[in-house]
Amino acid sequence: MTTKTIYYLSINQARRGFDIKILIFNWRDIRNPAAGGAEVYTHQIMKRLRSKGHDITLFTSAFPGCSAREEIDGLKIVRGGNKYTVYLEARLFYKGTRGTYDVVVDEINTIPFMTTRYVNGREKIVALIHQLAREFWYYELSYPVAWVGANCLEERWLKKYKNVTTITVSDSTKRELIDLGFNDLHVVPNGLNAQTLDAPPEKTRTPSICFVGRMKKAKKPEDVIEAYHLLKKKWPELALTMAGDGYLRKDMMSENPDIDIPGYLDKESKDALVKRSWAIAVPGVREGWGQVITDANALGTPAVGYDVPGLRDSIQNGYNGLLVDPNPRSMAEGLDKILSQEATRSLMSRNALEWSRKFNWDKSAALFEEILEHS
Repeated sequence: MTTKTIYYLSINQARRGFDIKILIFNWRDIRNPAAGGAEVYTHQIMKRLRSKGHDITLFTSAFPGCSAREEIDGLKIVRGGNKYTVYLEARLFYKGTRGTYDVVVDEINTIPFMTTRYVNGREKIVALIHQLAREFWYYELSYPVAWVGANCLEERWLKKYKNVTTITVSDSTKRELIDLGFNDLHVVPNGLNAQTLDAPPEKTRTPSICFVGRMKKAKKPEDVIEAYHLLKKKWPELALTMAGDGYLRKDMMSENPDIDIPGYLDKESKDALVKRSWAIAVPGVREGWGQVITDANALGTPAVGYDVPGLRDSIQNGYNGLLVDPNPRSMAEGLDKILSQEATRSLMSRNALEWSRKFNWDKSAALFEEILEHS
């Protein structure tokens, strides 16, 4: 009996009511203070697969004050190493549990876990890639490391996975992976982290915009500030609130006392901010998918985002928001169109609600499960 036959027997058992044993490698989990959209995606999908009876273990990095092992929403979380050493620790963990899983999910956030080198034929490898790093190297690392990563390492690493069943979250990333030679690709879109409103909500009396995200270079929050200062010449009552934390926040606060930069907001406060804003500004180098856009749309708020991978998937230009060239002046021009045209703003708000109804974590989890079972 071949190893492939053994694998399909385990999947057929799952169809008869037995669970699939899934091991996930990711550099962070949902409780990591630096967790982002990728971690939300993984948790939302996997907790639903767990509710269907599948057995799921996530190996991830440790962080100050964390438990080495805990259970969250039925998911077994095992932590070891830091953001640099987690890859070695994951390999050691696998060696101690080899042969006990049906599927190993290698979630690639810039650096793969190199599972193609050591996972044996008993387990099926599935790669989960939200986005390519590419430009991120230059924004978050210094030369020459950034140049080596962008021009040598990333493509070399990813090509090891070109024959591996791969899941991604947008057509933008899918196209880039096709260009790298990937031949077994599946798109499983993000779900929704906000309840879609029945009708457009009441907005602030005077113009207001918001930014929600990490305050780091690759997210380009400073572009929103520059766009805001350009708009203030025409809209003196315009208010900007920037929610989120990160290493740029302290300097941004000291340099812009007229802008509300409250830091991290809990979900209720963040949703309230987005709901009352006239528009949400979403710059950035690239995304896997613009989750913040879809969630804002559910609250009746259109987006103005840069025309880059990921954001051009979550914004249908002219429908639920506007895509603009990636620079502050174009961002200001896009925001001005929404601020100054009440009919357009109202239409986009209604369209945003309709667009958000297309996304659902239950549907995404079902699609993810189907790929695991049939790949």
